[in-house]
Amino acid sequence: MPLDTSLSGVSVLVAGAGLAGLAAARDLADRGADVTIIEARDRVGGRVFTIRNGFAESQHGEAGGDMIDQGHEEVRRLTQELGLKLVPILHRGFGYARADSTGRVRIVQRNVARSWTRLAAQLEPFSRLYRLGERRWDTPITSEIARMSVAQWLDDVRADDELRATATGLRGFFLADSEELSLLALIDQFSDNGSPVPSRMSRVEGGNDRLATSIAAALGARVRLGTELAAVSHRGRGVRASVKSGRQTSQIQVDYLLFALPATLLRRIPITPALPAQQHEAIARLQYGRATKTLLQFARRFWRAPARPRAFGSPLPFGAVWEANEEQRGKPGILALLAGGAASNATADVVSREGVAGLARSLDWLGSRDQEVLGWRQVVWESDPWSRGGYAVFDPLFDPRLRGWLSQPCERLFFAGEHTSIRWQGYMNGAVESGRRAAAEIASTHRITI
Repeated sequence: MPLDTSLSGVSVLVAGAGLAGLAAARDLADRGADVTIIEARDRVGGRVFTIRNGFAESQHGEAGGDMIDQGHEEVRRLTQELGLKLVPILHRGFGYARADSTGRVRIVQRNVARSWTRLAAQLEPFSRLYRLGERRWDTPITSEIARMSVAQWLDDVRADDELRATATGLRGFFLADSEELSLLALIDQFSDNGSPVPSRMSRVEGGNDRLATSIAAALGARVRLGTELAAVSHRGRGVRASVKSGRQTSQIQVDYLLFALPATLLRRIPITPALPAQQHEAIARLQYGRATKTLLQFARRFWRAPARPRAFGSPLPFGAVWEANEEQRGKPGILALLAGGAASNATADVVSREGVAGLARSLDWLGSRDQEVLGWRQVVWESDPWSRGGYAVFDPLFDPRLRGWLSQPCERLFFAGEHTSIRWQGYMNGAVESGRRAAAEIASTHRITI
């Protein structure tokens, strides 16, 4: 394949050095563009955050994006292009834990497939309508479904305790409680993939952040950390960006600008002239889920047992839990707890009242009693100033007809990020795919207009 130099001499500013921005910057540079990528944090990767310090025997865990599924083609392709390796994890899939009638937490089944099958069967009347509309978000069908919350639907179908518990457990996937989540988001997931449970999962050997650091190393000085996008003016044949680094503000003049920022940050940036009304509304209304990711390193991997899964969904306050480093050597092991929606607040409450020991005690059903905690780290993503949430959530107030506007180019402004992905929203794959898509859009736009 011949080298694409279609952007030779063209300047592009990429705002955001998460996977979306870095993937875009890499492709733009490969096309010959003069790329500058700015990032407000002091590190690259965004919500892909591998924590290495504070754990014994040089172990590490993922405080952000974690599992790479079999169908995540773009992130798998990028891993291969960077010369990195994927290692299989959690091959026994997910089990399920919930409280019984006495309040005692038990592992109720080895596989969650039966619960998902029940939920999918109950959703089928809506799913069929959604498929008839070709899964588009701009139809009257989706507009009607979108206005209903999952909680309202559960009431309408007179769901039993098991079905409600299954739906509650999904807050570890959607990062939203049943009353906060549009039924359309649930229908979309089950209509496309049949289940939110990932299959044949992997991680990047040595840490998922190697995807980000490998690209950043190749881009070199073109990556500017500690630099925040403050304002944008796009007129005529150029874009002027005001950027802040510490107390200093400077101007950058470029041909194109690519926003690879969460909508939570994008909507705070003055853009002149303003974006189209629908696009502005889409960005302003999009919600992000509450998410607390806790990594607990124990002196030994007590949760391992023959034929038992090493990952569990749960409707309980600690959220979902799984072995976070089974691919790493050493006697110690790390459990990851992802608490979404109200569970994020509940997890924070447990730690504030009882410390990390209280959180460890909540895992007694796995055998944590009297087990030594060697180290722990916790990230509350809704408190992170550069993300303000875990990832995008579609609530009943979001007009589904606006979804396409999240990724719609506006003259010389382009948009990427997991929230702009249609199929892979919320995933690392969605971030990578959207970044590469936006880079290709810039190249096509430039060829059309020159």
